[in-house]
Amino acid sequence: MIIKLRRFRERIEPGLDAERCEMCVEPIEPEHRHVVDLESRALMCTCRGCHLLFLRPGAAQGRYRAVPDRYVYTPTFDISAADWEELQIPVRMAFFFHNSALGRSMAFYPGPGGATESELPMATWDRVLAANPRVADARPDVEALLVDRGPDGFGCYLVPIDACYELVGLLRLNWKGFTGGPEAWDALESYFATLRGRCRESAPGRVCDLE
Repeated sequence: MIIKLRRFRERIEPGLDAERCEMCVEPIEPEHRHVVDLESRALMCTCRGCHLLFLRPGAAQGRYRAVPDRYVYTPTFDISAADWEELQIPVRMAFFFHNSALGRSMAFYPGPGGATESELPMATWDRVLAANPRVADARPDVEALLVDRGPDGFGCYLVPIDACYELVGLLRLNWKGFTGGPEAWDALESYFATLRGRCRESAPGRVCDLE
């Protein structure tokens, strides 16, 4: 998916033209919504009106899809260390989403160079999803499962896809040297703390409600 990471790394400076909706060119606020162009895989900044247009299934013959605003946290994600290794994720976190154009799920992990795709063995991923029905209903293209392997085990966040690219931009902005440095890790912990504050926690044995 293509995204202009500058939007997540910089603020519009005073005196410069405000950012505009990429559909109707109306000015938009720094905190705005996004629409995915399924043909180009671009994440487009939009005003509220344009965003609402593409919440309806099949709008624009299905080319555009509005990124929703659902945040759900599953603190006990059922995945083993062996599964994580089979998924070929060399770092502590990754995000997974279904690409409807390709007809398969994809995995990316953030780093100092941006988002790196990891080859996803589908048999392993299908097994992980089957073990975690509470988050298996993430909507294709616009929602992702952000999995974090913390010191106390694995946690999973069902989030809008743009939240994952915000994380990518955050690490690119703060990463220093080979290990990231304290600023990057402090920013990472702050990101997850803020994310948990936005999430509701999924109830055991219950699939996440669509919102």
